[in-house]
Amino acid sequence: MTRSIVKLPADVEDDDFEVYVNGVLQHPDVDYYVDRRELIFDRALRKDRISGWRWLLGAIGVGTYRQDDTVDIRYETDGETRLKHALPITLDNDE
Repeated sequence: MTRSIVKLPADVEDDDFEVYVNGVLQHPDVDYYVDRRELIFDRALRKDRISGWRWLLGAIGVGTYRQDDTVDIRYETDGETRLKHALPITLDNDE
């Protein structure tokens, strides 16, 4: 099974945070679980990397679409609401 791992930002101090994948609120122990300072998703989340050829095709109007997931974390630190956008995603093939 391929899992996706996202590390929590260093300034997230407790477990009072919200996780969004592609702008959709995720629920702990349903969509992901927390292992120490990492969010574990039991599915493959991927970031699309656009090559020069794909960029050129897009520039002339030919669309190429691939999976491009974004993980965001909303939390509070020192009474201030913060948002970390597009955190790095690591794939873990646990087979």
